[in-house]
Amino acid sequence: PPPNNPAWRIIGASITVHPVMEAPSFLQPFENFPTIQAAWIPRIPSANVLGDREFALKNLAPHHHTFITKNFPATSTRHHAEQIHTANTALISLPSLHEFITHPLVDGLITNLPGQLLAIYVADCTAIYLADPITHSIALLHSGKKGTELNILSAAVQKMTAAYGTNPAHLTCIISPSIRPPDYEIDFPATIRSQAATLGIENIHDTLENTASTPHTHYSYRREKGQTGRMLALLQILPNP
Repeated sequence: PPPNNPAWRIIGASITVHPVMEAPSFLQPFENFPTIQAAWIPRIPSANVLGDREFALKNLAPHHHTFITKNFPATSTRHHAEQIHTANTALISLPSLHEFITHPLVDGLITNLPGQLLAIYVADCTAIYLADPITHSIALLHSGKKGTELNILSAAVQKMTAAYGTNPAHLTCIISPSIRPPDYEIDFPATIRSQAATLGIENIHDTLENTASTPHTHYSYRREKGQTGRMLALLQILPNP
């Protein structure tokens, strides 16, 4: 297991910068990891998201920006994946002067650089958080039905192994809230758990939360017939103190 290091910290959707406040329960496995911030921004009741993806994200943007500005002050650049349901990932190996970057044609983001905030939108699909406390590297992946079929998790772990020497046995893998049976015919979070185990990941955590059955806390693309918002998964390595 990761060392019990007080330098690790975790944040959630209702917290302020200092002191660290209660995180979403499913992110608790990251609590003892050094120099990492992880967060999940759930449904924002005050945001008007009754429209297509572009409309919803435009109206969510000010809320997300406020949260990130307050809770991720060490951020140099925020990185988003284009999210087109592939197994492609982007390796962020150089710092950027840009405040915001969208990486085209990918559904996953990987880095070992501090201050690079990884961000993934989901509304029924799964956000997979990965952290390696030995090589101090992280990944954040968008894995829905298609991404799971293509095994984006395996693609990302292989890239982390090639780039940083990651041993899958050292990884912690957290599976976010996502749609599940009986509200969806395929249990792709269960498939992701199986894929993680096959890769040799031992520390696997699944929230078991169903986005389609929790309308007060989660957006659900299927339940709301595409006219809805997106949750935002966030993951970052902090600069050395």
